[in-house]
Amino acid sequence: MNNETDTRLLRIFIGESDSHHGRPLYQAIVETLRKAGLAGVTVLRGIEGFGKSSRLHTAHILRLSDDLPIVIECVDTYERIEAIFPALDEMIGDGLVTMERVEVRVYRADDDMV
Repeated sequence: MNNETDTRLLRIFIGESDSHHGRPLYQAIVETLRKAGLAGVTVLRGIEGFGKSSRLHTAHILRLSDDLPIVIECVDTYERIEAIFPALDEMIGDGLVTMERVEVRVYRADDDMV
């Protein structure tokens, strides 16, 4: 993904308790993206949030939720991300997916070595 001109950020918003074929949905999505050869994926667990129902999900000690927000982020080319949407469409029952154009700057420690 060096110097790509049409790079996108894919964000998938789901709940921690969402599942796909008996396993956590976020794990199934990460595995699907990995098998598709996308550049990399990060899963973020939110400490608080709400969705279309306005039901608050929180990690606050007095109102502990077992369904915290999960955000899955992936950066790759438009074509590679667009190609995985049929699989995501089949996997995600409730959620939100966004895609936006991004500028990417990659830093690698070994680039400084001569």
